Amino acid sequence: MATMAEEDLTPEPEAPERDPDTADMFGGPAPSQTPAPAPVQTGAAYTVIARKYRPRTFEDLYGQEAMVRTLRNAFAAGRIAHAFMLTGVRGVGKTTTARLLARALNFQTDAIDAPSLDLSVEGRYCRAIIEGRHMDVLELDAASRTGVGDMRDLLDGVRYAPVEARYKVYIIDEVHMLSTGAFNALLKTLEEPPPHAKFIFATTEIRKVPVTILSRCQRFDLRRVEPEDIIRNLQMILEAEGVRVEAEGLTLIARAAEGSVRDAQSLLDQAIVQADPGQTVPAALIREMLGLADRAGTLDLFELVLKGDPGGAVGAFRHHYALGADPAQVVLDLMEHVHGASVARAVGPQALILPKDQAARLAAAGAAVSAPILARLWQMLLRAHEEVGRAPDPAAATDMALIRLAHAADLPGPEEALKLLRSGETPGVGGATGGGGASAASGGAARALAPQGAPQGEPQAEARPGAVLQTFEDLVGLIDAERDIALKLDVERFVRPISFRPGVLEFEPAPGAPANLAQRLVSRLKAWTGQPWLVAAQGGGGAESLWERQTRETRETRAEIAQDPFVLSLLEAFPGSEVVHIRHLPPPEPALVDDLGEAAAED
Repeated sequence: MATMAEEDLTPEPEAPERDPDTADMFGGPAPSQTPAPAPVQTGAAYTVIARKYRPRTFEDLYGQEAMVRTLRNAFAAGRIAHAFMLTGVRGVGKTTTARLLARALNFQTDAIDAPSLDLSVEGRYCRAIIEGRHMDVLELDAASRTGVGDMRDLLDGVRYAPVEARYKVYIIDEVHMLSTGAFNALLKTLEEPPPHAKFIFATTEIRKVPVTILSRCQRFDLRRVEPEDIIRNLQMILEAEGVRVEAEGLTLIARAAEGSVRDAQSLLDQAIVQADPGQTVPAALIREMLGLADRAGTLDLFELVLKGDPGGAVGAFRHHYALGADPAQVVLDLMEHVHGASVARAVGPQALILPKDQAARLAAAGAAVSAPILARLWQMLLRAHEEVGRAPDPAAATDMALIRLAHAADLPGPEEALKLLRSGETPGVGGATGGGGASAASGGAARALAPQGAPQGEPQAEARPGAVLQTFEDLVGLIDAERDIALKLDVERFVRPISFRPGVLEFEPAPGAPANLAQRLVSRLKAWTGQPWLVAAQGGGGAESLWERQTRETRETRAEIAQDPFVLSLLEAFPGSEVVHIRHLPPPEPALVDDLGEAAAED
């Protein structure tokens, strides 16, 4: 007998007789018929929509046309595999397809005695298979029977012929839950099964199934169902149930289902009871049920971001937050708006599955900004979604993200900014020229730091072993020439020179200096110069170390450059930017002089 462990596997009640020529795809009446309101069901007699409208034929499967076409051709050609692997996200029809396959393999009527995918007429064994009581169709949940012993007990009966049906069919749901031993026990039987046995596996985690099992199965990937197909299915159910729901509410449910028909049907079951019996269920109640912000409101928020209004954007978000909107959902809505605006810009508003007014607003927003700006907003929203998810205060993280987005929305991209700078304009400042641009290039920006370790205007001596060291810089140059990196770093950072003459160095050690620094200097200098050296560490009075002097000069130069008119224009054009690093530009090449003596330097 069949074993079932999940509610999804519970047998459905017997469906009423239907005319196959007029029946709708999901078992409801044909569109031309006006359905009578369903009687009110109470207590244990009520059957949820997801079970009541489970597909009964392959034609009822929405969004799986490729799989149905392949199976139909295989059955017609008599090339039926002995094992099938059905994979996909939740609620796309894996278990339902497995049951339909079991019916198709054992299909038999008074006129037909062969496997068939045409299940519009109920076969001899169809009702027993639907209700899970046929002895030749064994349905089990791998999550509750994971061990090798369970699999061995199951496979002991494979060699026996079916009792009355054509094939003995094994349906194993969530097959990835089987243990390694159970997979190994299944492997040999799956490789050479008896002709009367068929295996149908279903899983949501296809990567956890061993490749040795996958290679012996015919695999079908059930795709997510498109929102328009989900909406069509929900409309059919509402017509059969005699219930009315606003079109926008169905769109919200289809979006929240994320491609799962079962999730959409479960949400519809919950949405129907949001309003009083006989009343139309408004989209506002469904939005409140799902915890969503008003889509028109988030469109207003998106337009404020594009206008570069951080105060208005933060105020609009806080209004939605006070009404119960989830910050993460608001960010997701903004991402959908950016995506919609980009698609409308590239393809047109007709490509958006939205009401006409919302599609028109997104198309206008996409036309008002450039494609690079929309791409930049998309990347920033991706990062914002991660930040909101891990922030201790999601609302505060959303505030900060909106402020960044608003400031970045009206800034040009790197390519546009480079073109403006080359043309002498300041990006983001209304096209004003960057005052002092030329002078900055030849003045403040050109007066950058010299290479590390070489003060400006002072050539660095290149000392060699045996040479007479006249200055402290000569000593540092000798250490550098000998490539003693550790000693060079310690001397530059911790030696504050007090006095220096050939053979004698007095210094004040900076805080954190190694205790053996003086001894290391004595031994190295004597080995390199061939002369005895006196190195003494004094208590105070030393000058700046080379590292301290370089740090001070860097700070002073950065402050000087930060006041340059050209740099100020850049900082104003890109709010939040700062001068981080300064490179020393090489000196300009001498100007060319022609025969007339006039300068012919190129720009």
